[in-house]
Amino acid sequence: MAQISKDMVRPIDNFAPSLWGDQFLKFTCDNEVEEEYSKEIDLLKDEVKINLTNPESKMVDTMNLIDKLERLGISYHFEDKVEQKLEQYFGLNTNYEDEAYDLNTVSLHFRLYRQHGLHLTSEIFNKFRSGDGKFDESLKTDVRGLLSLYEAAHLRKHTEDILEDALVFTTECLKSMAQNLKSPLKKQVEHALMQPLHFGNHRFESYHYISVYEEDEYSRDESLLKFAKLDYNAVQMLHKKELSELSRWWRELNLLSKLPYARDRLVECYFWTVAIYHLPRYSRGRVMLAKIIKMISLIDDTFDAYGTIEELEAFTMAIQRWDFEEADLLPEYMKPLYTAVLKLYGEFKEELATEERSYVVDYTINALKEQVRSYNVEAKWFIEGYLPPFSEYLSNALTTCTYHLLSNGSLMGMDFATGREFEWLNMMPRMLRACQEICRLVDDISSYKIEKGRGQKTTGIDSYIKENGVAMEEAIHKIEEMVVDAWKDINENFKKPFPCSKEVLLIILNLARIIDVTYKNYEDGYTEPEKVLKPLIVAMFVEPLKIQTF
Repeated sequence: MAQISKDMVRPIDNFAPSLWGDQFLKFTCDNEVEEEYSKEIDLLKDEVKINLTNPESKMVDTMNLIDKLERLGISYHFEDKVEQKLEQYFGLNTNYEDEAYDLNTVSLHFRLYRQHGLHLTSEIFNKFRSGDGKFDESLKTDVRGLLSLYEAAHLRKHTEDILEDALVFTTECLKSMAQNLKSPLKKQVEHALMQPLHFGNHRFESYHYISVYEEDEYSRDESLLKFAKLDYNAVQMLHKKELSELSRWWRELNLLSKLPYARDRLVECYFWTVAIYHLPRYSRGRVMLAKIIKMISLIDDTFDAYGTIEELEAFTMAIQRWDFEEADLLPEYMKPLYTAVLKLYGEFKEELATEERSYVVDYTINALKEQVRSYNVEAKWFIEGYLPPFSEYLSNALTTCTYHLLSNGSLMGMDFATGREFEWLNMMPRMLRACQEICRLVDDISSYKIEKGRGQKTTGIDSYIKENGVAMEEAIHKIEEMVVDAWKDINENFKKPFPCSKEVLLIILNLARIIDVTYKNYEDGYTEPEKVLKPLIVAMFVEPLKIQTF
């Protein structure tokens, strides 16, 4: 390859160091506490199971219990029973016109059903509208009902105008009354306005809801509260073990010393995996996926913040050939990265070979090859100053957002995933494409000022401005509308009968949710985690919940 001048100026960024240092390396699990948690949880599970399956319980009471279990983060212990109850109640064709069903109840049932792929019609909200089609003025004092409707409206599909109106109506009402409320309701409303439940990281949402539930002296169930806290801490201990294992892997790999231009964001990479699937049974998948995300982050920084056209072309070709001998043709700084990538995927194959599933790794390797090709296209545009039409830009950028790669990588460690699930992802179903659009477009808005500051001309917003002849503000507004439409596509496609395993669809849904959380208020929470992710990471991986003595 061409020789590079020693005095060449590279397009390097000065990323802040990791916020976390080596603190997660030091974790040691207290087996005694872990065993005590497990015993207590088993006892409390039996109590909940009795209440959940009690044939004498009213539908409204059971639905409220299901909602509490889900929001407290403990419903996974009763997955089958929850699904059975929801299917049973959905099949009853309940008459929601009955006066017994107030706004809070109707909205909660609507949200629960849709969260599980059961699409109750939005026409059930017509009973709350006046003759002029607007929501009744009397609802403006029903804080719990408004909050419930607000959360339900985020699960709207295309053409559901009543839910569009509901979102505007409830947002305005809740904002105007929030400052006059008392906690814990005030706390719940303010949080919802900042982070709607449907778009949130369910692990952190459970953490927040536990604190709200604990403050509710009138209606909290002490057993449920204790169950939620014990389970949160038990799962957190497992996450800490995994993060400790990953921290050792990352330190032993010692790649950052060879790639000083790259972001040191291992903990944030792991945070993404927990946001995708936090349950204990997905432990192997999280560890595998965190390593994939860390590697693709290094590759991304190499293309985006350091490499020359000639170097990046050589790396791209080497990845396509997937051969250790190709490392000899790369610049010195690229060799350790290239070798580490091939070695990692080789280790994945060895691990899965005992289950006769090593072939699934090839799907992720192929997605990685596609990823690198698209990175190379984007890098050439940036370095050469080419600004493509928006459609051309987006076609490539939907790959560079990494979500085709990460959806494949998420399935590698899942025992149930066979070639069928990977083939479905490779057909680029609408739900996955919508998820990619959310990731790409929100990221584009969030990183626009940073990219312009370093002289980058090839951004999605610039492409849109050029193609449509509009001002920056209008371009951002139109792109925000595209994000809203993409969310409606996701909501529309998360519907029974599911086209493949529900776990696969939840992975896609959770990938979209991570973007809303990580880029809150259009801050780049991955590059600059102290602005957005630090308090979430502290809550999820550092500080256990306080529990009264057993």
